[in-house]
Amino acid sequence: MASIKQPGINNQFSKKLEEMRITLLNEVLGDVSTEAELKRVHKEKMKSLKDACYKKCKDDEAMFEKMKAFLKEVEHKNAQIKERGAEIIEIKSEIQENEMQKEKMMQALQKLTEENAKKREFQVMTSQNKVNKGRLKNLNKAKQVFQESLGLEIRKLHGEKLQFVFRRVNHKDLDSVYTFTLRISEEGIYEVVSCDPPLECMSHLESRLQETNNFSAFLTNVRKEFAALPNS
Repeated sequence: MASIKQPGINNQFSKKLEEMRITLLNEVLGDVSTEAELKRVHKEKMKSLKDACYKKCKDDEAMFEKMKAFLKEVEHKNAQIKERGAEIIEIKSEIQENEMQKEKMMQALQKLTEENAKKREFQVMTSQNKVNKGRLKNLNKAKQVFQESLGLEIRKLHGEKLQFVFRRVNHKDLDSVYTFTLRISEEGIYEVVSCDPPLECMSHLESRLQETNNFSAFLTNVRKEFAALPNS
């Protein structure tokens, strides 16, 4: 490889640079041959370059304005989103508060309903106790009348039942026993549980007792039916 310090190398390098310069000038200036034409071409090139730079500046300014407008719009949208977010949080808080109030109202309503149910139950029990006391009073009154005059015996059985034992029904055998068993239901209704000997009309007599609540008349009618049996 030749060294640049060798004689003639500098001249060759300078010659090559000159040839490249001339080639570039020819490509840019074409067939320009005079100084005046060179100035004209240079002026046109500068004007074209200046116009291009001016247009580029205007385009950049327009783009910059668009970017500022876009950023301003983004900032406005962000502010709206932030405001809406605050509104949503407030609405959620109101909904939660309403749900809590609703739950409290439901609990209060449930408590009130239970209290009213207990009051009604107590009233029904109180009323039923009054009815049952009245019916027990009628039973005791009827018991005294029939026990003294007709030999009626009333026995208390297991399960809150009463057995009514009639004697002196059969004139042929005054010691013959005729019985029926009665109970008072939770609703305060008289119910005949058994009857010995059985009476076909007992269900009718029981219905009449429930309608009239006249226990003395019921006992009288039952004794009459026992007395009317064939073997009595």
